[in-house]
Amino acid sequence: MNLDKVIAGFFIILAMTINFGFFYGDMGSLETHSKYELFAAIIINVIATTLKLGDKTQMGSVLLATSLVADIQLIAAAIIWAIVDNSYTMNQEVIAIIISLSGGALLANFTSVALYIAETIKAKR
Repeated sequence: MNLDKVIAGFFIILAMTINFGFFYGDMGSLETHSKYELFAAIIINVIATTLKLGDKTQMGSVLLATSLVADIQLIAAAIIWAIVDNSYTMNQEVIAIIISLSGGALLANFTSVALYIAETIKAKR
């Protein structure tokens, strides 16, 4: 068993599940979406991204790209939430933007997990 692959797989799947936990809930209300869960999703996604940096294969490049997309979208959601929370009133449009950005990151995480599973199945023993 390759411990590096286990750790990388753990963080890739954890990033997706934590992001899903934030994303799931009422689209029109932030009460069902925790800012701490969004913060955890950002941290875990950044860890998963750093674990993908050393892979020099084509699949590694695609996995890194999906991770960077998720990072950018989650960070953008947090920035928008922080700016609006401190400067403006939170309305339905802003809430939808925050949750939609998380949904885009979730799709990137799902793609990353699917590619990781495909690579694992394809790997020779």
